[in-house]
Amino acid sequence: NTKETVTDNVTGLMWQDNAAAASTSLAWQGAIDYCTALELGGYSDWRLPTAMELLAIVDNGRFGPAIDPAFLHTISNYYWSATTNAASTGFAWIVYFYDGDTNYNMKYYYSYYVRCVRAGE
Repeated sequence: NTKETVTDNVTGLMWQDNAAAASTSLAWQGAIDYCTALELGGYSDWRLPTAMELLAIVDNGRFGPAIDPAFLHTISNYYWSATTNAASTGFAWIVYFYDGDTNYNMKYYYSYYVRCVRAGE
């Protein structure tokens, strides 16, 4: 898209894809707040994606970054999801866009990158 976003035609989700998506590193609550406050492409209904949503844009045939080449702004590092670890609510799932791996880490200690999503049209 020309509005610094990428729309997934399969899921209908619209993804943030501007320079901030490759430079914004925050703790988990900061990531949620950042997405909630984001105004991009004429929209203000952005949110932090779930782990499954983030995994849907991983391209396992690529690495460094492991993401669809439609995305122009991606750091090969961890990105927060909104999904809390069910076994320990102080942890949230993260997706590693170097190789598409997943993991979880403490919400309030670590800072990771943020890529916001919205429902699309």
